[in-house]
Amino acid sequence: MSETAAEAVAIGPNILQKILDTTRECVLVVDASLRVSNCNVPAAVAFGRDGLDLEDKRLSEVIRDLDLHEAFQRALGERASSDIRLKIHAGGRKFDVHVAPIELGGEPHAIGFFYETTQIDRLEIVRQEFLSNISHELRTPLTSILAFVETLEDGGIEDAENNRRFLSVIRRNAERMKTLIDDILELSLIESGKVSVDIREIALAAAVGDIIGTLSAKAGEREIKLVNNVADDAKIAVDPVRLDQMLTNLIDNAIKFNRTGGSVTMSHERTGERDAISVADTGEGIMPEHIGRIFERFYRADRSRAREIGGTGLGLAIVKHLARLHGGEVTVSSTLGVGSTFTVEIPAR
Repeated sequence: MSETAAEAVAIGPNILQKILDTTRECVLVVDASLRVSNCNVPAAVAFGRDGLDLEDKRLSEVIRDLDLHEAFQRALGERASSDIRLKIHAGGRKFDVHVAPIELGGEPHAIGFFYETTQIDRLEIVRQEFLSNISHELRTPLTSILAFVETLEDGGIEDAENNRRFLSVIRRNAERMKTLIDDILELSLIESGKVSVDIREIALAAAVGDIIGTLSAKAGEREIKLVNNVADDAKIAVDPVRLDQMLTNLIDNAIKFNRTGGSVTMSHERTGERDAISVADTGEGIMPEHIGRIFERFYRADRSRAREIGGTGLGLAIVKHLARLHGGEVTVSSTLGVGSTFTVEIPAR
């Protein structure tokens, strides 16, 4: 062997490893005995359970999947490429895998490229759930509207005692559809990043007082007391329009899901470099299994009751995104039989 050839053989593996390590996808190279001869850092992180060193391990020790093993065997035995779907059950990670034959140092090998699709698949599930939920939410009022229109067409319009009531039902359901569509468009704009915030210093107590004035009639219908515990001199830096949206959604929910004769209390606290604005109710509380999902679009902890009292199921999702738009977050704490407290935390400027 010439000196140049020997030198090439010596640096070949290093060059291969450098190429593999610059690849974002997970890459495994397997030799004829189905042992891992090379892998890159992403593969070591993804498949190296409990610090397992992948190199020189049998493929079956690294990933236990029959389709994957057959794909590598096909590449080694038949020199044929394959594409498969792989799910790692331990972490729920999913991959599109391309396995192809490759010759290294005159010996047959097989190389597998693992393109992770976990996030894409999750987003697709969210999209499908969103379409399913929105179809259901729109179908309910639309079915009611069509039913009462047919009633009017079949002679109900001549019924002087009930025709006004029929029209009232149609209007109520049309308004429900409009509110839902408005919330969907609002949430879509916020999530797309096309909504900006106009931060200015405002008097928080006065802003909360205005919202209480707007919702006092609704609270009065259920004998719920609205309490403004925000100090008169409290000032925060926030977009006043977006703050109004967040607090209106939270206080409105606190009224809806409260018990008759209960109370809703608004308060403020500055902790370090953050302003915390809280809305506490005296309702039945939220079951622990729902806490983690309460801010998802269309998620309802009590679907039957939510339908009865109205709402689009998007209010808390809008609050979450508006809080993040301010560089903050919204959280909830709840005790069954005592009530829930929603807290919007934003940076104090």
